[in-house]
Amino acid sequence: MGHRNGAQFFAPRIPSPVILPSSAPQRVLYLVSLFPCWSETFIVREIERFIERGVDVRILSLKAPSESLVQRRAEALMSRVIGPSTVVLEAPVVVLECLRHPLRLLLIVAELFAGLWRQPSALLKSLVALWRGLAAMPAIRRFQPEWLHAHWATYPSTVAWALSRLSGVPFSFTAHAHDIFVEDQLIAAKLSDAAMGITISRYNVKYLARWGAKPEQLHVVHCGVDFSELAENLDARALASIASVGRLDPIKGFDVLVPALALLKERGVPFHCTVIGEGPQRAQLEGQRASASLQGQLDFPGAKPQETVRAALSDATIFVMPSVKTPEGNQDGIPVALMEAMATGAAVVSTTVSGIPELVRHEENGLVVAPGDAVALADALQRLLADGALRRKLGAAARQTVAREFDARTEADTLLRAMAQHLATVGERVAHAR
Repeated sequence: MGHRNGAQFFAPRIPSPVILPSSAPQRVLYLVSLFPCWSETFIVREIERFIERGVDVRILSLKAPSESLVQRRAEALMSRVIGPSTVVLEAPVVVLECLRHPLRLLLIVAELFAGLWRQPSALLKSLVALWRGLAAMPAIRRFQPEWLHAHWATYPSTVAWALSRLSGVPFSFTAHAHDIFVEDQLIAAKLSDAAMGITISRYNVKYLARWGAKPEQLHVVHCGVDFSELAENLDARALASIASVGRLDPIKGFDVLVPALALLKERGVPFHCTVIGEGPQRAQLEGQRASASLQGQLDFPGAKPQETVRAALSDATIFVMPSVKTPEGNQDGIPVALMEAMATGAAVVSTTVSGIPELVRHEENGLVVAPGDAVALADALQRLLADGALRRKLGAAARQTVAREFDARTEADTLLRAMAQHLATVGERVAHAR
């Protein structure tokens, strides 16, 4: 996996060896679709760690802020955000950028058309995203990033790829879930041109092979959790309480959870379940709840602040994540909410979808069932509700697993070291050429 040749107009600085590896970038530009985004707290944690390690970070948001619920930690980063303006204000800047790099931009646009003409909606959105990236170039030049990093293999990585082509600054991107399971927005070209590819599971490493990526060309960097806000609780949990957190979306499998809960009710098992989140399946799920007469035992309170979510994770007897793979091929990566629940010491039930078995190991730190199997899901929930000793054993092992393999600070350091290693290798090649 190589990076296209091109002169860098951003001069690197020599970072402090006390804080960073000697070759690590001191200025990194993150590219995301939307910042702040309620569901992407893992990006906030990664950026916070970079800043803690001495890296100056700016965030290019391709969309203007639109969410009414903003997490406190994301709000603290808003002064670092470069966001879109109006078309009237952006147009002169974009024209100047086109005049500055006419041939390179023409080639970029040609590759977008060649790769996405069968996906007109994705092509149009990619061109809009490119426009916004070009409009941000004056602010980006003032910042002088030494690295560009995008989250998601769709529009953010498209802009990072294009800006890297224009500037010679190396870029990388993190591939997550739907962005590779149901999308293909120049993934092969991006993997070829990127300084390195990042993904969140070993499952994804194998999946990306369809675009020619080799395992040694990819780095696994998990979406980690922050243990400073997730206290262990093994013994003081509510009785017969089941919790889940996630967007009300088909991939989460909540439409399988409802019939599983109906089975528990039929069996006379006492419980109360709360599913925190919002999304397009709300009406369907509420209809299922009514049909199963679960109105008093199943709540859908909507999206909630992180403080409320953490309290629910720490209080619940069991945390359930019934993820499925949709007919279109969409599926979860490794749900962050599942990691957070395990970090509190919760006993968890999940499925064998995607990279989840890399986190939840059956009978070792949780229970895993086949996706879409309401009976198996009900059996696992019933088993844990009835066995306090098993819950405690699995919960303790779950917290140890997350501490060892999914800590946000450690995972961000892994990403930063990978960037440093690439820059050191490039530096050695330049020195040797001289």
